[in-house]
Amino acid sequence: MRTLLRSVGELTITAGLILMLFCAYLLWGTGVYTESQQVVLQKELAEEQGAQKLGKIELGRAVAMLRIPRLGRDYKYAVVEGVDAEHLKKGPGHYPGSALPGQIGNFVISGHRTTYAAPFNEIDKLQRDDEIIVDAREARYTYRVTAQNIVDPSEISAIAPVPGKPDTKPIRAYITLSTCHPEYSAAERLIVYGVLEKTEPRKD
Repeated sequence: MRTLLRSVGELTITAGLILMLFCAYLLWGTGVYTESQQVVLQKELAEEQGAQKLGKIELGRAVAMLRIPRLGRDYKYAVVEGVDAEHLKKGPGHYPGSALPGQIGNFVISGHRTTYAAPFNEIDKLQRDDEIIVDAREARYTYRVTAQNIVDPSEISAIAPVPGKPDTKPIRAYITLSTCHPEYSAAERLIVYGVLEKTEPRKD
């Protein structure tokens, strides 16, 4: 019996250590991959800055640089085209089919809250009128936060061309940030909404 209990105890400790290492990988190790991909994506944007406005962007390519001053001077992420798991591992992802930066309609971005560098971990701290800056190839677009909401994952009206009004034709440019809620759970979605306030075209 002692031998059995000792064996069970050792297996339990080993399993616990493996679980801890796995959790550490999810929380920090995955960030290493994202950071390496961000270097590539941000370089891509820098090389193409000033180019004419692009139409359709290939999945996995960089769309624009996202900056949120409320979350720190060093906060910046290249937004990748696509929201599948492979895309969101690289950074925040733009919903294909939603508006591009500065366009009339809704520029929708989804991002991880706890793994893969957790780019949207603190978007719950955003307040009304906070800036969301999107540096695209052709211009800098400054949006202002208008609202924040928590919705069911099945609620798709949040990403409609006019957020919350799927049957309305847009006449303004909007931005929507989406992430899981609460942390470490996908039970709900935390949504931050904004509207375009200023456009600054890049000089030739």
